[in-house]
Parts: sequence; C-alpha cells; structure tokens
Amino acid sequence: MVRQADGGVTVAAKGWAPSGEGRRGMVVAGVAIGVAGVVGLHRAIPNSPGRVGSLVESFLPWSGVVVVLLFVVALVWRSGVGLVALLLPVAVWVQVFGGLLLPGPGSDTGARELVVVQHNVSDENLDPAGTARALVAAGGDLVALEEVVVPALAVYEGVLGGDYPHHVVHGTVGLWSKYPITDERLVDIRPRAFEEGWSRGLRAVVRTPYGEVAAYVAHLPSVRVGAGGLASSPRDESARMLGDAVRGEEVRAVILMGDLNGTIDDRGLGPLTSQLNVAERGFAFSYPATLPLARIDQVLARSATVGHIRTLPATGSDHLPVAARVTLNPLQASGRFAP
Repeated sequence: MVRQADGGVTVAAKGWAPSGEGRRGMVVAGVAIGVAGVVGLHRAIPNSPGRVGSLVESFLPWSGVVVVLLFVVALVWRSGVGLVALLLPVAVWVQVFGGLLLPGPGSDTGARELVVVQHNVSDENLDPAGTARALVAAGGDLVALEEVVVPALAVYEGVLGGDYPHHVVHGTVGLWSKYPITDERLVDIRPRAFEEGWSRGLRAVVRTPYGEVAAYVAHLPSVRVGAGGLASSPRDESARMLGDAVRGEEVRAVILMGDLNGTIDDRGLGPLTSQLNVAERGFAFSYPATLPLARIDQVLARSATVGHIRTLPATGSDHLPVAARVTLNPLQASGRFAP
C-alpha cells in the first residue's frame, strides 16, 4: 500500500520480512540446531557411503569449537536469537562430554587400583631407550606397547626389565608387568585380506594383588581419510574379532590396552565399547603427538572402572603415551566370567 504524507511517499508493506540482523540470527540458530543434532544424534548419521558416520564421530568433541565460533559470530552480529539458540548445542555437548572435563578422583591408597600405561612407541622411534625410561617414570603397574620391532625390542626389555620383571611379546605388541604373568597367548585379529605373519594382538593373565586380570594388548589396522571417505574396513573387521575374543574371556576382570585407531565414539569400535567400560574422566588426545586431535590410544575394562585417563609427555613416537587409573570391582574382580 502506498500513501502520500507531507509530500513524500511511504510504503507500508503487507506481511513481514526479517531485517538483516534477523536473517543473520536465523542463520546462527540454524547452524546451532544442526550442531546439537549431530552431537546428540550422531548414531543416526548413515555410515555409507564413505563411512561418514564414523568420520564425524572421530572428531565429535571438536564440535565444541564450532559452538564457540558461533558464539563469537552471534556477538559480532548482536543476534539475541542466535545467542539463545546456542543454549541447545551447549547443553547437548555438556551432556555428552562434560563429564570428561571433571578432575580425576584423588589417590585412594585403599582402592583396588592399577595404573596402566599404553603407548604406540612407533617403529621409527630413534630413541627407544629414552622412551622406555619415560614410561618407567610414569609409575604404572602394567605397560602395554605397540610397534615393538627388532632391534628396539632388546632395548625395551633391558630398560623396562628392572621395574617390570614379567613381560610377554607377540608380534609387534608387548605387555610388561610388575606382577606375575601366569598365562599368555596370541590373539588372532588379522583381517582376512592381510598377509600371513601380521600379528598385533595378545592376551595374558596377570596375578595382581586384587586377583587375576586378563590383560589384552592390541594394535588395530590403520584407517585412512581420502576422497572416498574413511577407509576403515580392516580396522572394523579386526575390532569384531577382538570383541569376540573378549566376549569369550573366562577371567572376569579384563583390561584392554592398545592403539585401536579409533575414538570411543567411533561406531567401528562398537564390538569393544558395547561390552567394556571406557574412561570416565579426561580427553587425553594422543595422536598425532605434534598436534593431538583425537585419542586413538585406549584403555577399556570389564568388571572394573577406568576412572581417569591422561596423556604423558611426548617421546620419540608420533603418539603420546596415555596413563589410566583402573579400579577393579571388589565384588567381581576375581573368579570366572560366564559370557
């Protein structure tokens, strides 16, 4: 409708169109709702083609950075709508990941606790002796290593042997223990397409002061990100085989340590995370060591609680070591498990 007023022309539009600020606020709100949906409903993201679901889940904690950037944009644009909408992804992120930010429990000398250290030492490590000394300094009860190759194996045995008199190595993975190892064997997690001789899994029974623990050490196949998405089929197949081995384990208490080449949110590790407890505290991003973006070095447990996990100082590896406190369940740590 057009009206004459004091010789001028004014236009009164029928209906309403948002202002520029309003449109920008709606953009922020839309992205905020999308981020909340991805974090809260990531399992609904299809995994084909290209295993996009697993790819998103590998970096899911970093969605918090997107929320921070949206907050800055909303402030610059002075968008009240955008700021209010950001409450949704903040609430979802805190619900999913907030517990990991809480401080770890204090040391309890009465707890049935083991400190375990997990490290992919790298087959290109130029200072295995320095790496071994750093791991000894961490004070763990168990030390699990991957990519242990000749001649570095002799170095690890020599340096670790004084503090860890019991150890076992199969293929390129090894376990060093302060407590006696009463049984050990290879765990076959070789994908069908891989050549004979590929050996990256072991199982050992450790006689701790709190009862027997079945300790598993594993190094799952690497994944690659390319034009076709996430190439993780061998890793997923190996995870299923390892999951079957753990499911059939008769010793009730289980601790799994290893470079699993996946985060705990990655559905490809579902055969393991569906039956084992994950760390309750700590992000402990371990890879790559120069700029850690994800924790692919894991400590998982059954009939036990992984209370806190943290990274240790860098060594000569492209991974950071991680250390975790594992508290055995006093009612279930001993005895046999009926799958």
